[in-house]
Amino acid sequence: MKTFIKRVSLAIVVLFIFLQISRGNISLPEIFSDNMVLQQKSDVIIWGWAKTGEKIVIKADWMDTEVTTQGSTQGTWKISIKTPGAGGPLNIRIKGQNEIVLKNVLIGEVWLCSGQSNMEMSAQWGINNGEEEIKNADYPEIRLFTVNTSTSLYPQDHLAGKWSVCTSDEMRTFSAIGYFFARKLNKELGIPVGVINSSWGGTPAEAWMPEEVIQKNNFLKEAAAKQKPVPWGPVEPARIYNAMISPLIPFRIAGVLWYQGEANTINAYAYKEMLSELIKSWRNHWGYDFPFYFAQIAPYKYGNPFEGVEVRDAQRRVLEVPNTGMAVLSDLCDTLNIHPKNKQDAALRLANIALNRYYKKAIPEDSGPLFKAMTIDKNKAIISFDYSEGLHGAGDKLTCFEIAGADKVFYPGEAKIKDQKVIVTSKKVKLPVAVRFAWRNTAIPNLFNGANLPASCFITE
Repeated sequence: MKTFIKRVSLAIVVLFIFLQISRGNISLPEIFSDNMVLQQKSDVIIWGWAKTGEKIVIKADWMDTEVTTQGSTQGTWKISIKTPGAGGPLNIRIKGQNEIVLKNVLIGEVWLCSGQSNMEMSAQWGINNGEEEIKNADYPEIRLFTVNTSTSLYPQDHLAGKWSVCTSDEMRTFSAIGYFFARKLNKELGIPVGVINSSWGGTPAEAWMPEEVIQKNNFLKEAAAKQKPVPWGPVEPARIYNAMISPLIPFRIAGVLWYQGEANTINAYAYKEMLSELIKSWRNHWGYDFPFYFAQIAPYKYGNPFEGVEVRDAQRRVLEVPNTGMAVLSDLCDTLNIHPKNKQDAALRLANIALNRYYKKAIPEDSGPLFKAMTIDKNKAIISFDYSEGLHGAGDKLTCFEIAGADKVFYPGEAKIKDQKVIVTSKKVKLPVAVRFAWRNTAIPNLFNGANLPASCFITE
């Protein structure tokens, strides 16, 4: 019933816009509204609907001269304008037969947050120190836009949502990850930040991808077919992309934050290619290679003992895609709760990746140790890592390392750190050929670097 009501509401919005166009009135998609943030120092596209041939004039407070375009034969229009450096509030006037004035607009940084329930999870869900965070969430330079959940068989032009100034009431129901990320950027950069939250709990990556990407790839098509219907949301390819991502394109964003993967344990073997293709397809439709930073799903007691760690390892391997970054969260979780409550540190790790790599701030280390290579020295497997400066173990000894010989039977390994590398041995393995680390759904390892960021799980095969 809830979905039906939303679809009826969207149909009413579309009908209203059609009636406006038929009378010659210009209109805008919902992503353009009072209180919004536009990406600074960019060529920003503004688009909408109007009567064929209707002249549209745009004049923003920062522009010396107005710019014009006209309605196409399809009743649409779009125009590119240049934005200045961060600032505001400002107004934008868009005039045809009617006039629209967008008020209280800020210029700054815009990030899109997407994924499933851990991205959707708000402060009022019960995050750590939630009530105190809500009480203190008064940031007029942070603006929030939540996309209402919706599905469609075909790509849509409209979605339901609006920009809001960040207050306690607005932050309460907004993505906690998105809010804490924006707060960190706002404090470090000293400029406005806009966050668009388009997420839906329990949904797989397939539903967030353009359908043609899966239909043209037999491997992904077969993997997507393994998804089973669930009562809380769509699992079919493109159903959410069409309704909750496509209408945002080409709104200019700085980058994407992604927290998803729990719903892909059923086809974890395909997740590396699935997420890689999702990233490539979004960048292709937006028309530029924005940064894409994601949270590795946390340890949790899934049914199969390896399906969760297989997704986590797939996420690690997605880092082969250029301009990506991953926050490891294995030390922030409760293996009996699929929704870790420490959203502050999760967001901080994503923010530090953005600050270091995109904004070129001097963050000493923005990632936990990542498997780099293995060499064999007699009965020893020597593991080297990226981001290994200050490599150390928490506790009396390193845990979660396993080692195997040619028979591929893994035994618990004795692991020691030497020269920023880990040496793994076992009395049961004379000639090692493989090592795996934290290779269980619920494994919480104790290997960290000097920034106290945890190492990602891996397998050397």
